[in-house]
Amino acid sequence: MVAAGARVRGGAAGARYRGGAAGRGGLDNRLVIDVGPDRFEDMVVTAMDDLPEDLGRLMRNVAVTVEHAPGPPGLLGLYQGIPLTNRTTDYAGVLPDRITIYRQAICAICHTEQEVAEQVRRTVIHEIAHHFGIDDDRLRELGW
Repeated sequence: MVAAGARVRGGAAGARYRGGAAGRGGLDNRLVIDVGPDRFEDMVVTAMDDLPEDLGRLMRNVAVTVEHAPGPPGLLGLYQGIPLTNRTTDYAGVLPDRITIYRQAICAICHTEQEVAEQVRRTVIHEIAHHFGIDDDRLRELGW
């Protein structure tokens, strides 16, 4: 199940490693992974498809997108819109809410493709929670 408006587009598939300072001639041997746009978008689709079917059916008027350029500092994802809990009977004729997942930000904190896939899953769930009206304080209380 993919939420309404979920679109996945991108460039080359697969993952390649990008060194930290070592990749620029420094002495740091720490590696971070750079997952290609197509592969990353597949991870987002998988995260959406793995949501419980009942939850997916409750999602209304929301588009999930991937941003390949750097996002705002400190953000892995962003929900923009009117949470379901704040919608009234007057809610109509509005543009879809938007969930943006930031590829470069997620890749920058991961070392393996498996870590990227897990972080994508956590980020998608976190932003969908905002769509359902759950704020960051409550998400922290719940361990997210």
